[in-house]
Amino acid sequence: MKLILSSSPHAHAKNSVHSMMRDVILALLPAAGCAVWFFGMRAVWLIATCIAASVVTEAVCRLAMKRENSIGDLSATLTGLLLALNLPPDLPLWMAAVGGVFAIAVAKQAFGGLGYNPFNPALAARAFMLISFTGAMTTWAFPRGYEAVEAATNATPVDAVTCATPLALIKKGDVAQLASLKSLLLGNIGGCIGETCAIALLVGAAYLLIRRVITWHIPVSFLATVFIFAFFKGGVPPVFHVLSGGAILGACFMATDYVTSPITAKGKIVFGVGCGLLTMCIRSGGGYPEGVSFAILIMNAVTPLINRYTQPKPFGRA
Repeated sequence: MKLILSSSPHAHAKNSVHSMMRDVILALLPAAGCAVWFFGMRAVWLIATCIAASVVTEAVCRLAMKRENSIGDLSATLTGLLLALNLPPDLPLWMAAVGGVFAIAVAKQAFGGLGYNPFNPALAARAFMLISFTGAMTTWAFPRGYEAVEAATNATPVDAVTCATPLALIKKGDVAQLASLKSLLLGNIGGCIGETCAIALLVGAAYLLIRRVITWHIPVSFLATVFIFAFFKGGVPPVFHVLSGGAILGACFMATDYVTSPITAKGKIVFGVGCGLLTMCIRSGGGYPEGVSFAILIMNAVTPLINRYTQPKPFGRA
């Protein structure tokens, strides 16, 4: 009888990096479709630019490091798509390309590639762009067909009309001008191209849960913390904080990143609660109305510590 010895893991699932990335991309298609519907060709060019810049940078970096080409695993494509969905519709395309290059070259490949990056590459690039291109990254446009566009322009055809996002209105205390719950759900509001339509994002999140690509721990704990914090803070209904800004996009598609989030169920809940608390602290106390990106990046840095203190003890060990 022949004995075969091998290192763990001894049981393998059918999932692969390619299949998981493909599922997340498919889950983001409803949000991307809504972005194109509301913002037109501006959204198409943003998405195409970010994906192209990310994929080309991935190929060049792998070639420069003399490593196997990894664009086939779709991780660079997903990074570009996520970055595009986190950008305002009128952002110059060269800035979007710079963000895609930074996401792959600096936030991912500089650390060794997929699996070694401590921070979510798309969010790291967005934070870099907020610091580098503050004006362009905080200028928003009304979606196509928004009723206020006709009122603001007296029915004169224009390419775009700038506006304040719901979070910016909350920050200013201008609650009277807040969008309706229907507009928040359907995406008929200003903001980043992929964060406006809550229904599209929730459909994508449900797909990932059904496919078991993600678990409920981080999204539920993240959004529940935002809701509870907003409830005790008062001012506006808590649901506005959940549906506004990048809360759903961040909680379901970026905080759940396998590489930069905890591996245990308890750790994921701690991570989600931390993201929610930091998001609301930034929204409430800082000068910036949004806080999802920075909250997730901060918790990415704490992930190793969370993993250390939430790992279950091996069976039989005191």
